[in-house]
Amino acid sequence: MKFLKLKKVPVVPWSSPQPLNLRPGLSTLFYLCVGLSVFGLGEAALVSASAGVSPWTVLAQGVGRVAGVNLGLATLLVSVCVLLLWIPLKQTPGIGTVANALIVSLVIELSLRVLPQPEAVVLQLAQAVAGVLLVGLGSGIYLVANLGPGPRDGLMTGLARRTDLPIAGVRTTLEIAAVTVGWSLGGTIGLGTVLFAFGIGPAVSLGLYAVGLIFAGADAD
Repeated sequence: MKFLKLKKVPVVPWSSPQPLNLRPGLSTLFYLCVGLSVFGLGEAALVSASAGVSPWTVLAQGVGRVAGVNLGLATLLVSVCVLLLWIPLKQTPGIGTVANALIVSLVIELSLRVLPQPEAVVLQLAQAVAGVLLVGLGSGIYLVANLGPGPRDGLMTGLARRTDLPIAGVRTTLEIAAVTVGWSLGGTIGLGTVLFAFGIGPAVSLGLYAVGLIFAGADAD
């Protein structure tokens, strides 16, 4: 279980030397797109499983209910607040920060058209588990590309760096906090929500660790 102790994003030969890189290598862009596509497929699998929304969607539901706005606007407000938290953490955005929103959204839209929508609870949970693992793997690939994280991943890696705590623990704490606040504000949760909250931290850490081990020259300590 060494991957659970991972405290930083591994560096591999195709990692960008810095997040704000307007001229990344083709291999870096390729893996960024692959990672975000796998991430989007995992998110779509969770939605299609109908076992409960993600913790941050629960938070957005709660914020929307209190503020009297729709889910889309509430999600945007939550994302903006998370990005503001990047400032004291000195996180740097990049191409990947923008691509995160574009590619993940597109893949989710396309994937929902073909993914199964199981009715049996066991199958729903199995698909939710697969979704969590895919999100973890996709996160590992695109974060290693180092072209800028999405809002939540940036908060995760920033806090892990500043606190010197394992990424898995930091992400799990963030997810539990999001779902707790969201539920208290009126958001709805399901078994898939709980599964995601407790599983995504280890899944992301495993994804990062696996990418670091697979590619030669990785710093996976």
